[in-house]
Amino acid sequence: MARPDAASLLSPSPPPFKPRRRGRLLPSILAVLAAAVALFLLAVLRSPPTPSPNLGSLFLSLGSNNTAASHLRALTLHPHVAGTKANSLTAAYVLHAFSSLSIPSHITPYSVLLSYPVHRSLSLSAGPGRATKSFSLTQDTYPNDPYARAAAEVTPTFFAYSASGSVSAEAVYANYGREEDFAYLASRGVDVAGKVALARYGRIHCEDIVHNARAAGAAAALVYPDPLEYGGPAGEGSFPDSRWLPPSGVQVGSLFRGVGDPTTPMWASSEGCERVSVEDAMATDDMPGIPALPVSARDAAEIQRVLGGAEAPADWQGRDGSPAYRLGPGPAVLNLTYQGNDTMATIENVFAVIEGAEEPDRYVILGNHRDAWTFGAADPNSGTAAMIELAQRFSMLQKQGWRPRRTIIFCSWDAEEYGLTGSTEWVEENREMLSSRAVAYLNIDVSVVGPVLLPSTTPQLDELLLETIKLVQDPDNSSQTVYDSWVKSSASPKIQRLGNGGSDYAAFVQHVGIPSTNLIFGEGYPVYHSLYDDFVWVEKFADPGFRRHVAAASIWGIMALRLADEEIIPFDYMSYTTELEAYTKVVEKETEGTAVSCSPLYNSIRALKKAATKVNSERKDIERALSSKQLSKDSTKIRGLNDRLMQAERAFTNREGIFKQAWYKHLIYGPSEQNDWDTASYPGIADAIATARSSNTSASWKLVQHEVHRVARAVAQASAVLSGSLT
Repeated sequence: MARPDAASLLSPSPPPFKPRRRGRLLPSILAVLAAAVALFLLAVLRSPPTPSPNLGSLFLSLGSNNTAASHLRALTLHPHVAGTKANSLTAAYVLHAFSSLSIPSHITPYSVLLSYPVHRSLSLSAGPGRATKSFSLTQDTYPNDPYARAAAEVTPTFFAYSASGSVSAEAVYANYGREEDFAYLASRGVDVAGKVALARYGRIHCEDIVHNARAAGAAAALVYPDPLEYGGPAGEGSFPDSRWLPPSGVQVGSLFRGVGDPTTPMWASSEGCERVSVEDAMATDDMPGIPALPVSARDAAEIQRVLGGAEAPADWQGRDGSPAYRLGPGPAVLNLTYQGNDTMATIENVFAVIEGAEEPDRYVILGNHRDAWTFGAADPNSGTAAMIELAQRFSMLQKQGWRPRRTIIFCSWDAEEYGLTGSTEWVEENREMLSSRAVAYLNIDVSVVGPVLLPSTTPQLDELLLETIKLVQDPDNSSQTVYDSWVKSSASPKIQRLGNGGSDYAAFVQHVGIPSTNLIFGEGYPVYHSLYDDFVWVEKFADPGFRRHVAAASIWGIMALRLADEEIIPFDYMSYTTELEAYTKVVEKETEGTAVSCSPLYNSIRALKKAATKVNSERKDIERALSSKQLSKDSTKIRGLNDRLMQAERAFTNREGIFKQAWYKHLIYGPSEQNDWDTASYPGIADAIATARSSNTSASWKLVQHEVHRVARAVAQASAVLSGSLT
């Protein structure tokens, strides 16, 4: 059964189209990186003009697509997987870029468990009398590839944290690797036990595919990017001639279903801390437990050509013109070997801090991760380039005499690709400080993969986001704003929510309860996590003029400026109440005919609406008093209101967390248990309903009622915080 979700209001997160080798780096890389920074400084840091009365307009006028392009080129000269020398050099580059702007900067390292390949092999035996096919497991460079030499440094294709081992078994085709796909195979009498499951990307991520394969009894798994989703229309070609993934392209990733350092679950990986052993960390249910490999569409087609068994149903088939997919098992026999090195390694988070003038103990935090499986031009360094370009603009504003009211912190996270590791460790280490001081977290993972903004927020930031994108010019049409293009892009444009574990906002929203956003231009990109995510792809297909990078930085920066500078934090909780009502109606429908009552939820939502109305009225009164000089900007009345606005989101969290996912504390939005990349509304209630529908016992429906009460209590706490009154 699907989780309760207000599908009419919110779009589900789109399927992500988002690899390590200790190759020799060019010895001149630091000089190249330093030169790039020096060039943009000479070009743009001219003598400051007279201070502008309109800070936002001045900020928008300072955007530089040349700066974004030069940083992206420098950051993507070499592949830079977390824990490698190459990635340490990117940390040095970002640190130097911030420091060159006279923004105090530093690096915070952590020792964490990472995973690298040692040996991989895969061969196909098609039956008696037929030759064995050995797969090269390599991605081909393309004609005139400027990064062909650097491609030799790319880590061989692998899945991080895959179990080591050798398997020889028949293949079974498992469609997208979802629970329902394995259930369908069972209903058709296709035995997965002891077999090698072949599944394709497109609906859930690799860690959930392999987890489901293991649960179905598979001995190993292969995952490939099917041309249906990643190859484009038949005959259109592939990169570098089009944006589509070449046939040899492989999407790598991590199979860890948890977050952060696996040796420090629920606590920070700080120096001298308690740790579980590597062996114990690798033995948890969050790890895949079976050998698995990512493979190309070309290799998967070889396997599918010799699969027997019944023909797969229509919605399991490939794109038009492809040979029919069959279920198996066999007669194809796969021989798979994987040997990994799961080892402690050092990662480096880079920070730059612009200290606030009036409220230095209130933090507006901007983050992007820096590590990449290969060159990482779109994921994540389009975001890194936008962040440095944004920092340059803030530096220029400082030269005009600007200083933010509240502290602004830039964060360049490491090891995000392994399990949101860098950001998670930092948030866990600073949890109490962040809980009491963080105003908001603004994340960009991938800033640009195409046209049209796809925003995600926690609801109290909706209005700020909409007001901001009405100010920023559409990078593809100067006659309209980003808001205009966003509205025209869909009959019902959506702001998505941040309940999933897709990027570094997870620790801020899900673990601490900090209002957050995530921004990206474009939806999905076929070269995600492959060799072909390079500067050429971004320059040619994602953002030919680098104007979208500048627009992303502009939206990011305007939101940060308003959150950091306005006397009253620009949060509005009214949209929260509207959505909670919609989610509750869905729960009511799902529990119709049972003893479950949603009255506690409706009562708490009414209280939240009343508190949100009161806060908005208070805001207007204070704004009038400020404009008439009847109230000082440093009044404790303003500070008190801001604290309530800031802390209300924390109240939606619960220290016990979501059932079976205790690290995730947020009771309104959480990751789907079946797909870490999907957002579930009322995740605890959704899990309880799914269990009750399966067992249909009075005890299971009582658990649903308990979860309803848990959420109702959280909403009531949020309303109490907003109203600022004790019972």
